[in-house]
Amino acid sequence: MIKYNNTSHLIHNNNFMTSKNFLCGFILSIFCFSLSGNQVPAQTATTDSLPKVLKVGLAGSEPFVFDNADSEGIAVEIWDEVADEKGWDFNYVSFTSVNKGLEAVKKGEVDLMVGPISITSQRARHYRFSQPYYQSSLAIASRVEDAGLWSRIKPFFSMQLLIAVGIFVFILSIVGTLFWLAERHHSPEQFPADPAKGIGNGMWLAIVTMSTTGYGDMAPITLRGRIIAGVWMVVTIIFATSMVAGIASTLTLSGLGSSTVSNIEELSGKKTATITGSPAVSFIKEHKSKPVMVESLQEAIKLLHDKKVDAVIYDRPQLLYFQKNGPEDEIFIAKAEYYKQGYGVAFPLDSEMVNEVNLGLLELAEKQRVIEIVDKYLGKDE
Repeated sequence: MIKYNNTSHLIHNNNFMTSKNFLCGFILSIFCFSLSGNQVPAQTATTDSLPKVLKVGLAGSEPFVFDNADSEGIAVEIWDEVADEKGWDFNYVSFTSVNKGLEAVKKGEVDLMVGPISITSQRARHYRFSQPYYQSSLAIASRVEDAGLWSRIKPFFSMQLLIAVGIFVFILSIVGTLFWLAERHHSPEQFPADPAKGIGNGMWLAIVTMSTTGYGDMAPITLRGRIIAGVWMVVTIIFATSMVAGIASTLTLSGLGSSTVSNIEELSGKKTATITGSPAVSFIKEHKSKPVMVESLQEAIKLLHDKKVDAVIYDRPQLLYFQKNGPEDEIFIAKAEYYKQGYGVAFPLDSEMVNEVNLGLLELAEKQRVIEIVDKYLGKDE
């Protein structure tokens, strides 16, 4: 009986272990199946959740977006190639400004926004952005004014020139005094004992020597006087050459005309036009200029041309494109660049398309297509 009970107990334990292993295996199988089942939608969520036809907001200025042309512009061509590679169908919805387009993105009226959209920290709080497809910056554009009579002679009345003339007269007086001290006892006819007349004659000799005129009315006769004259000749050869070159350069530049604003320091207190919502607005205020808001670059340039503003500050590529294709010599664009920022595609915060668009942009960049598209509109950066 005891043996029978032990055997029965052993069989019971084996059956229990078999059932337990089977149950654990069954639960593990269900768990793995559930995981694999969840992975399939995750891979296709980006494409399956997209509408059949995307609504793509479009706004901005040339050369990134052209009016009445859905197939022209840097931003348009880049997006077209990304969408074509992904097999996405879409329709453009045009807006009069980037800000209005971004509002439509926030309200869900469009699925994304394409154009010269600056990626800023303030915007990133309300939208998701793709990686930058173009690196931009702000630049100062100003009016080129014709050189009149006053603008030509104005440099000769500057404080810098007056200081230079004062220094030159002071040097002449020192050289004249040295001539007088060296020659007054041996050549009283040329250098009288009276300091005013003697030093005056010495300054005259210094001027004649410097200009290489050589009237012959005065000349040093002592060794000390000739040494002073020789040193002065050598010094003035360099000095006179530099002075003449500086005067010629000043005359040339004054004859070419001048710009209303050529650097950031000249912005203070002046009226500066820019596009509403542009990062240039805060830049203008920081430098104590008076911002004038407009809706388009053409309107800003018109205000500049009509002398209603002193400068226009906006994204550098748009200004360069306008200068290249607009009326000749109408605006001057300073070489300095400020507030470097990237342009990207804007999405709602919950958009699932950002990663796919980033992959598409990277592929275009690797194929050099982005550079080719930019060079097509702006020319090669030499």
